[in-house]
Amino acid sequence: MTDLAPDLTDAPNGTKPFSRFEWMLAGRYLRSRRKEASISAIAGFSFAGIMLGVAALIIVMAVMNGFRTELLGKILGINGHMILEPIDGPLNDFDAVSERVSKLEQVRAAIPVVEGQVLASGRETSSGVLVRGVREADFAKMPAVIDNVLQGTLQGFDEAGGLAVGSRLAAGLGLQLGDRMTLVSPRGAVTPMGVAPRVKAYPITAIFQLGMSEYDATFVFMPQVEAQLYFNKDDAVSFIEVYLQDPDSVGLLRGPVMEAAERPIFITDWQQRNATFFSALEVERNVMFIILTLIVLVAALNIISGLIMLVKDKGRDIAVLRTMGATRGAIMRIFFITGASIGMLGTLAGFVLGTVVCLNIENIRQFLSRLTETELFSPELYFLSRLPADMDPSEVASVVIMALVLSFLATLYPAWRAARLDPVDALRYE
Repeated sequence: MTDLAPDLTDAPNGTKPFSRFEWMLAGRYLRSRRKEASISAIAGFSFAGIMLGVAALIIVMAVMNGFRTELLGKILGINGHMILEPIDGPLNDFDAVSERVSKLEQVRAAIPVVEGQVLASGRETSSGVLVRGVREADFAKMPAVIDNVLQGTLQGFDEAGGLAVGSRLAAGLGLQLGDRMTLVSPRGAVTPMGVAPRVKAYPITAIFQLGMSEYDATFVFMPQVEAQLYFNKDDAVSFIEVYLQDPDSVGLLRGPVMEAAERPIFITDWQQRNATFFSALEVERNVMFIILTLIVLVAALNIISGLIMLVKDKGRDIAVLRTMGATRGAIMRIFFITGASIGMLGTLAGFVLGTVVCLNIENIRQFLSRLTETELFSPELYFLSRLPADMDPSEVASVVIMALVLSFLATLYPAWRAARLDPVDALRYE
């Protein structure tokens, strides 16, 4: 220890804070020795715990963000941000109302829609579907549909008099492009015997895949004029869908939209229609964050136990250093560096691991599905056909900072105990 004496006395009151001497001793304490195997094992488990905890937090938060973003994009890609429904009578002036509303600065499109629920029959089975009557020109304002046509075309949709159906619906009914789908509506023609169901068959002219299983299995698009005849709407529509530049600005645009409509209307927005769903996602996300934070907390507690054992094992070394002039602050910094290094390395490794997994999350899912011969992340349960991951830099930074803070706090008590150790007592009972 004599070769260390000059370093200990360089400063009048001991070593300089975080000097090379303190880092050297902390590095020696981190390296494994045969008689310190248990301490090294605890340090290894602490490192692994922090790494896995940080990686799990980053991955789960990214998947939850991706899940919300994908669902929001799919839902708002085919459903308007605002729905304008008539109050005082049929919405037969929909062209004029749509034109006035679409001229507002924040409005991207206003699309009149005829909507109704019917029973669709194919070769093998039947299924309840949601039919929407839309004009061909309005499909250009719905990129979520027009950009995801797998078979057929939407050109000449009005004149063709056919249907555009979801891929899962067509597969479920055993139908292909060009086949005829039979639609049955309970509200048909009025006869002396009552209302007779309306049954009519239409050819399938396009098959689309939105990537959201619920929509691909239930949505059917029909030319608007044909839908008005089928649902007895005459020259009216069911409602007008309004697409905004910023979906979060629905609250600010309610007043201007009602003024532009120039008739009594009832407005519902996407936040109201999906409030329960997205609130449940937010609660689940927060709960998962709290649960996974406990992994990092347990790893931080392992750092405390490992450092306490290290302080007890190095009591004689601490006493010798104190008698050679090392201050309490130097001893405290040595053990602080020892514990903090575990936390910093574990956090860095967890950040790298979490980032790599998030960037390859879909490939990993497919590999695990092939390996286990099971379908992970089933579209029927989770509505999406792929596992999304969207890393938010601010959330990743908060996870990293939280892990570092917990790691640093975990080192304070053992380091303080080491600094408070009486060298006389330590040498007496050694």
